[in-house]
Amino acid sequence: FQEREGDPFDPVRKRIAAAMPNRLRSRGADYLAYALIDAIVDSYFPPIEAASELVDGIEDEMLNKPHKHQMRQLHELRRDANVLKGVLWPMRDALATLIRNDVPFVKAETKIFFNDTLDHSLRLIELVENQRDMLTGLIEMHLSLSQARTNDVISYLTIVSVIFMPLTFLVGVWGMNFDPESSPWNMPELKAYYGYPASLLFMAVVAVGLIAFFKGKKWL
Repeated sequence: FQEREGDPFDPVRKRIAAAMPNRLRSRGADYLAYALIDAIVDSYFPPIEAASELVDGIEDEMLNKPHKHQMRQLHELRRDANVLKGVLWPMRDALATLIRNDVPFVKAETKIFFNDTLDHSLRLIELVENQRDMLTGLIEMHLSLSQARTNDVISYLTIVSVIFMPLTFLVGVWGMNFDPESSPWNMPELKAYYGYPASLLFMAVVAVGLIAFFKGKKWL
């Protein structure tokens, strides 16, 4: 019984229906069992290869424009890889046991073919483990890129705050309600004829100077 849509046994049916001489029809039930198991094992290659292509695409997209939905995709792919690994390891163990032990109705010459299927299962496990390692690395890279982007935003906001800090200080000083008429020490610059434009020009010079300093330090 098949739990999901899809037919990995179609190649076996075609081999059975092929004209003689036909190895699958001329050999015994043990060879048919090998052909069916081999078809099941080989059916895992296409989805694993498709997942690898998807991982490569996510990596390219992440390097160009990281986004939070990529993290969800990476976690889903790693979860699928863990499920596959949980399926493939028992399959490998079963094949190794079948080859190593004397099993009724399985001829010695048929075990040679089961060895080939075991090699395929080991190759699948290797592909899945490599994919898991790559996904783990991409998840860590995504976190690093997100952290770097956050640090850039914080640095930018800090620089903007530093630029406006002296301007805020100057505006606060000149905004104090001291009467220049009551004492010559009370903000005599408020009586200057060009005091207002001079203060704006001075603040602009301070801001431009800070921007030039930050650019010189390559902080902007």
